[in-house]
Amino acid sequence: MDPLESLAQWFVFQVLGLTQGSQIGDAAAFFFYDVPKVLILLAFMVFLVSVLRTFVTPQRIKKWLGGSREGVGNVLAALLGVPTPFCSCSAVPLFIGLVESGVPLGVTFSFLISSPMVNEVAAVLLFGLFGWKITAVYILSGLSVAVIAGMFIGRLNLESEVEGFVYKIHSKEVIDKNIDWNERITFAKSQTADIVKKVTPYIIIGIGIGAVIHGYAPTDFLAGIAGENNPLAVPVAVLVGVPLYSNAAGTIPIVQALMAKGMALGTALAFMMSVTALSLPEMIILRRVLKPKLIAVFAGILAVSFILVGLLFNAVSPMLIN
Repeated sequence: MDPLESLAQWFVFQVLGLTQGSQIGDAAAFFFYDVPKVLILLAFMVFLVSVLRTFVTPQRIKKWLGGSREGVGNVLAALLGVPTPFCSCSAVPLFIGLVESGVPLGVTFSFLISSPMVNEVAAVLLFGLFGWKITAVYILSGLSVAVIAGMFIGRLNLESEVEGFVYKIHSKEVIDKNIDWNERITFAKSQTADIVKKVTPYIIIGIGIGAVIHGYAPTDFLAGIAGENNPLAVPVAVLVGVPLYSNAAGTIPIVQALMAKGMALGTALAFMMSVTALSLPEMIILRRVLKPKLIAVFAGILAVSFILVGLLFNAVSPMLIN
């Protein structure tokens, strides 16, 4: 247990006097742990991206990840998300940094999808619980969804559906490639404070909603309505997973319990993808930087992708499990 989690549990169970293991206690511990964690990650990632911008011009980033190399850019962005084991809410700050640095919108969405859904922590846990076949299936399907969905969004020309302040931040011409380190740090601090101030209220609201649902997650209900005998199990699992909120590592034990109660592999994978990459708290946070039309397109494409992945792997799961 890390120091931040220990501090959150001490505050909830000792100071507030809530019962450990109770629904309200778990929800409160989740909230008081995740809010500071995500805010720290937010500030850290935005600061790093801002410092990076003093070395790498937006034009060079566009050349690497965008333009005629759109497909390569999406693949690179999806792979970049693998070693960043953030939940969906904490991936948003880096998404903002990429957009305001001039990276094409579709490429940034490839990162936004891949980062919370596919990471080394999830891979290790999946391997330990389910073996290498299911681990490989999840990683490959997650990366495929990230790349294809990002490319599709990029082709829709929805840049106007990004909130204007993101591009206004990008338009500040204050960077010179020959500036010294003091100027780089000053610029990064200014950018970090500006973005954190705008996004923090949405993070608190989003995590608050997720914490309430997290404490009352209906595991038995999910297994009942999304079991093997329900032909609508996969879309039901995706719809139920949307309002939940967790990272991949936190979702895997729930998936294990659901599969033990009879949920098919593809249904469980679709549910896990929905929780980690299509959560309601994430949509609330994204509303600060994206307009409703783009959020709806993003959510719709992911929902359809997860359903197709679930149906596909339900069909081939006997070969993977046996």
